Amino acid sequence: MVDVSNHELVPDHNVLDDPEIEDVMQEYNIRKTDLPKIKRTDPALPSAAEVGDVVEIVRDSRTTDRAVVYRLVVE
Repeated sequence: MVDVSNHELVPDHNVLDDPEIEDVMQEYNIRKTDLPKIKRTDPALPSAAEVGDVVEIVRDSRTTDRAVVYRLVVE
């Protein structure tokens, strides 16, 4: 079986720890539940991701060099 998360076109997905989550929440003045959602079954998620985690997704961008987005892992 192919591991989709290792494909070159799939951007980096990193699970944030609590201090990093707090920094993001303060920077954007939001709550975790305000973040866009990503399903736990998404094949691009790291195996360590659990429901309730916040995942940082870093994509290459032609205009800004890199684009960073955050998603809340849901069931």
